[in-house]
Amino acid sequence: MFKASSYGGIMASYKRRAHSSDRGPALRKPRATQSKTAGTTKTSSTRGPRGKNNTSRKPANTHRASSHKRNGGHRVLKWVLGIFFGLIGLGLAIGIGVFAYLYATTEVPQPEKFALAEKTTVYYADGTTPIGSYAEQNREIISCEGLPDYVGNAIVASENRTFYTDKGLDLKGIARAFINNVTKGTRQGGSTITQQYAERYYMGETTSYVGKAREAIIAIKIAQTESKDEVLCNYMNTIYLGRNSYGIQAAAKSYFNKDAKDLTLSEAAMIAGIIPSPSTWDPADNPDMAKARFKRVLNIMQEDGYITAKDHKAAEFPQTADVTQQNEYAGPDGYLLDMVRRELVASKTFTKEDLDTGGYKIVTTIDKAKQDAMQSVGDTRADGMPESIQVGGIAVEQKTGAVVSVYAGSDYLTQQLNNADQAMFEPGSTMKPFALLGAAQSGVNFDTMFNGNSHQHFSGITAEVNNALNINWGNINLYQATANSVNTVFMNVNEHLTPQRTAKIAHEAGIEGEIDTSSMYNVLGINALTVWDLAQGHSTIANNGVKNTLHMVNKVLSSDNKDLYNAPNENKQVFDANDCALVQKAMQGTTTYGTAAGVSSALGGRQVAGKSGTANDELAASFVGYTPSLLNVWAIWNPDADGNPQVVPAFGGYGVTSTGYPAHLFEEYMTQALQGTAVEQFTTPKDSGKIGGSDGTWGLGGGQSSSSSTTDDEEAKKQAEEEAKRKAEEEAKKQADAEAQQKQEFAQQCLANPSYSTECPNYPGTSSGGDGDTDVEQQPKPDPQQPQSQQQ
Repeated sequence: MFKASSYGGIMASYKRRAHSSDRGPALRKPRATQSKTAGTTKTSSTRGPRGKNNTSRKPANTHRASSHKRNGGHRVLKWVLGIFFGLIGLGLAIGIGVFAYLYATTEVPQPEKFALAEKTTVYYADGTTPIGSYAEQNREIISCEGLPDYVGNAIVASENRTFYTDKGLDLKGIARAFINNVTKGTRQGGSTITQQYAERYYMGETTSYVGKAREAIIAIKIAQTESKDEVLCNYMNTIYLGRNSYGIQAAAKSYFNKDAKDLTLSEAAMIAGIIPSPSTWDPADNPDMAKARFKRVLNIMQEDGYITAKDHKAAEFPQTADVTQQNEYAGPDGYLLDMVRRELVASKTFTKEDLDTGGYKIVTTIDKAKQDAMQSVGDTRADGMPESIQVGGIAVEQKTGAVVSVYAGSDYLTQQLNNADQAMFEPGSTMKPFALLGAAQSGVNFDTMFNGNSHQHFSGITAEVNNALNINWGNINLYQATANSVNTVFMNVNEHLTPQRTAKIAHEAGIEGEIDTSSMYNVLGINALTVWDLAQGHSTIANNGVKNTLHMVNKVLSSDNKDLYNAPNENKQVFDANDCALVQKAMQGTTTYGTAAGVSSALGGRQVAGKSGTANDELAASFVGYTPSLLNVWAIWNPDADGNPQVVPAFGGYGVTSTGYPAHLFEEYMTQALQGTAVEQFTTPKDSGKIGGSDGTWGLGGGQSSSSSTTDDEEAKKQAEEEAKRKAEEEAKKQADAEAQQKQEFAQQCLANPSYSTECPNYPGTSSGGDGDTDVEQQPKPDPQQPQSQQQ
């Protein structure tokens, strides 16, 4: 028995069929939405325009239209997929074709007799004159038949454990290296020993992806044509192993002073372990890493069955020979090459291996003419100067931070310690300008009067403080105190600043060395620094408060002249320009009427800021000086055989402890360096500080200034300049008289013996005298008939 609701549903279905008979076959539509309530099923309906409930249905042609859309969508999808897979197929076909073409056309070239890596060459600032190059190559090709098996096995364990089973390529390693290079922008090798052999022996360094692809093809061909033993032997003969050594034979001699055939298991494992970075992991430089790599190699060798557990246990880390320097480093150029290398490695842009084998062109900031002048000045020894006296010097363009010349020593192979940026000395009073800058920052007018006498006491110090030679200078201002380097005045300044503030100013200027922040004496330069460090700090003041990091490398180019590195361009304003100009003005007094009086006159009256320094207990002497564009620092010290400082003795007439000698070196160098350059003027500062400082407690207080005695000061300054000029003229006259005396003596020798010199005017066999450029006046030849007693 049917329920009414069921019957209604059947009739509705029948009506739909009948209604659709005139439009074609009846199509079953989806069921209307239903809801069950009290056991009945209701069809969802909508209210018609006349208030009747009409069953919701779509026009009869709706399904037909939807079907057409789906069919069209399928065709589009098939078309897109067809194109997509077609492109993939085309790409694969092209890739296979390119690979096949490269494989067919790439021949394994005959290896050169010596597979030489490209040398990295270092140039002077002109970019064309070479200073020298890195990695003077030491290579000796040997037969591998006499080598112990563990030599080759150690290298396999270190570099390519699958060497004996792979086909010459490590696809996983290549993929890993590719992802690393793309995502991190760093170079990472993914090469097997066969690929490395192809790279180094046949093609040189290949770092591009195209080069790597060709390298891979050559590696495959090598693997097909050469045995594993041949590949491994050639690899061992060409791999760079540090200490300028290419190949296992050269490395065995460099590290252990023996032939490769005599290497022990431990020695072979040590060499193999450092292959990825031999210069950086050299046991002489990084023993911890070398030992870690050594253990790794032995562990793998035991795991892979090359050695027994007993062999492993018996192997101890070997003692290596001392590093010997290559001839490229002979003389003073060795210091320049070493400094350039250290600067680039410290920049994190290059490794030691990069510089040894990269074939780069490194252009430095070193001016050859200025470097030659500085080397000559530093090498010249004054009369009575002890051989133990060490000299260090540097010249800097403070506006850029470019180092144009250094004096680091006379021969790098004899002494590796660099006197420009490694050896340390106490800078003495050359630290006072940093405290003077602090006074300017604190609003102290430089005309403020201070007590310049000796025998004073200061807070926190039990001993009395004295000036050089215990001089009492009376009441003087900061200009006079700077020019004459008056200790007691600057101790007063430091008492107001605090040692912490003085040290902070020096560090802000760029000094990196340690400065005691707890000692009042830090203003007198009791902490040892290098010449480079001292120049870095003063260059910031000399550049009107703008700090530039000192550097020797201008740029690095690849072998195809692409820029790889450029010098830092900091230009950071760390101090007020006017404050620095005040310090420069005060320091000009040093070279006109102060401790280095006469230097300005000797340089043609140029404005020269300067500051001399003598270390505590007279253990060193130094001088810092500069024009607006060129800064020059010199220092001398006297170490004993163990490097301990000793008193610098008097020599050559340069005063007690020869404190005047560094200023003499400055004058000698700057005379040549400034020749032909424009005369520059320092910026004229405005001193808006208050007498006695903002609180009126500096020096003798707010009521004491030197403005009332300006005329007297200027007169004293003028007299000092005239005195310096007079001394210079006397020295010039003395030198001229000496030269005239020498000429006269030479003339007398020629008169007595015409064959005395080829430069004699009456030298036998010449019609017009000798072949020299002598200025000896022509003397009448003696008459042979005249008695000898009447001849001159």
